[in-house]
Amino acid sequence: MLLAIDSGNTNVVFALYEGDVQRGHWRASSDPHRTADEYAVWLTALMALQGTGPEDVSGAIIANVVPANARALEILCRRYFRAEPVVVGAKGLDLGLAVLVPNPAEVGEDRLVNAVAAQARYPGEKIIVDFGTATTFDVVDAEGSYIGGVIAPGVNLSLEALYMAAARLPRIGIAKPDQVIGRSTVPAMQSGVFWGYVGLVEGLVSRIRAEYGAKDPTVIGTGGLALLFADATDAIDHVDLDLTMRGLLEIWRRNRPE
Repeated sequence: MLLAIDSGNTNVVFALYEGDVQRGHWRASSDPHRTADEYAVWLTALMALQGTGPEDVSGAIIANVVPANARALEILCRRYFRAEPVVVGAKGLDLGLAVLVPNPAEVGEDRLVNAVAAQARYPGEKIIVDFGTATTFDVVDAEGSYIGGVIAPGVNLSLEALYMAAARLPRIGIAKPDQVIGRSTVPAMQSGVFWGYVGLVEGLVSRIRAEYGAKDPTVIGTGGLALLFADATDAIDHVDLDLTMRGLLEIWRRNRPE
């Protein structure tokens, strides 16, 4: 089985694949102080609940956007799963798509992995909207080349900034209000964030289409809040919550060790 690891700014997600079938999916908070041993105790216990263990793992792949997490995750793969991990972003890695930006090394590994998965699963031109710590928009052309994108603050990051910077505003969670006009502080904040982000998505998708000249690109939403926002706008054509993991699976198949 393949152990796929997506290490983001908020969470580290682990998935276990047997062929195309996902046999397990687990999530931990992204803590740069967590050691390989701590990951191993936590992960192997969860795997055991589903009847699997380190002995079932024959390969590993890591996409990581938090440099401080890199060493612990690589040691985890080598020491506890006896697998030399394929690391997205490593020199010479075959992604199966061209990265047509001046400095490809600046593009986050998670964004490239999403582009690989989108190219494999959806035809034509694509815009990928990832609702993560940051809300990112990535553009893949019809030939499967990554041509750039947009980075905006994530929804929860915006909520936290609003709470931290405004003394009289409470900390709230994201929710879809029934009305745009709030009749008190909390509904007004929820409306501003939720419908404001709907407007952000619709506006940026429209501007990307106009600037790039794409007639009818497929817009794919992913990330933890994708379902919530996709229900409120026609700008998103598909929600694909497994997009990043599927991208890791595709990259593994191209680069698996002999």
